[in-house]
Amino acid sequence: MLGVVQAELDELGANLAACARGDRSGLKRIFDGEAGRLLAVAERIVRRRDVAEEVVQEAFLRIWTSAHQYTPDRGSARGWITAIVRNRALNTLRDGRREDLVADDRLEALLDRDQFDRIMASWHRLDQDSRLRDCLGSLDETKRRGILMAYVGGYSHGEIAGRLRIPLGTTKSWIRRGLMALRECMA
Repeated sequence: MLGVVQAELDELGANLAACARGDRSGLKRIFDGEAGRLLAVAERIVRRRDVAEEVVQEAFLRIWTSAHQYTPDRGSARGWITAIVRNRALNTLRDGRREDLVADDRLEALLDRDQFDRIMASWHRLDQDSRLRDCLGSLDETKRRGILMAYVGGYSHGEIAGRLRIPLGTTKSWIRRGLMALRECMA
């Protein structure tokens, strides 16, 4: 049994070497042998099958372009490949791309009209002479809604992007710029 496992690991290293030489059949053999296991690793981290599939696809592109960087004396080929998938999955979580995939029907359920009205009402309930109210009022409507949804409603940037039907990156930028404007206004 140990000999079979060692042979598989040696074959994986040989397939990485083939990728480094530009031999696509090496990548195909790695994919055929490892994709299922790597998908399971990614899915355990991101907790969604569709996102995990995307992570594995990106990881295989990275394996193809970086195969020349693998050296057997620094660790096993399987460990190197698994680390790429793991890092891609963690980066996906950090980048918030996982949130960007929230379906519209799920967003409607997450934020119904009553919830949205309550969030916006919190701004209107602020004291009329409040500096925060004045500063929030100086923001354009979309930025104000985004900030209130995030900090009053507790919604993620991805949920806000879906609800307002704008790209995730735009949502993050608007909220960041809106917070900087609030900070300057409040100072």
